[in-house]
Amino acid sequence: MIRRLPIVATIVVLIAAGIMVRLGFWQLDRLGEKEALIAQYEAALINPDLVDWPSPERYESVLFRRSKIDCREVQGIDAISGKSIHQHSGWVHVARCQYDGAGTADVTIGWSNNPQAPEWKGGEVSGRIAPYGDAVRLITDEPQAGLAPLAQPDPRDLPNNHLAYAVQWFLFALVALVIYGLAIKKRSKEQA
Repeated sequence: MIRRLPIVATIVVLIAAGIMVRLGFWQLDRLGEKEALIAQYEAALINPDLVDWPSPERYESVLFRRSKIDCREVQGIDAISGKSIHQHSGWVHVARCQYDGAGTADVTIGWSNNPQAPEWKGGEVSGRIAPYGDAVRLITDEPQAGLAPLAQPDPRDLPNNHLAYAVQWFLFALVALVIYGLAIKKRSKEQA
């Protein structure tokens, strides 16, 4: 029989397990939020109306909406790994465009097997606004500069692993309690 529980250790373990359980429920809340956000983005895919190119504070509200840019000056073209419309791996070419004389935007102009930047002088392009790191980029509807079509952005590609994280936090709490229970059991046997 347990003569006396170590008070400080018991309090620490119970607080830690409580925090882990709370983090599990927080992840379940995030799961609902992410599912609602993905549903909002899926609705944006079927909305044909064009939106103006967003300022940074509006990025999230216009993701997956259609927009257009008059790329007046191409400041450079970078190649990043990406997929074609047929899901072939290769190089996606992203042009840094100056538009309307003031702002800049990243415009994904097409896909190729070659990382070498194509010649492209700019012009008016339209497409979908997609996440790009902490910013956004325009994925063009029509490839430019002789490039192949790109895979279009899909909200279902956004990570939504909150359920797995919730289960993980609940399991951490359970493991902590089981290990503590085994340690108490061992201690009581040694004291007997």
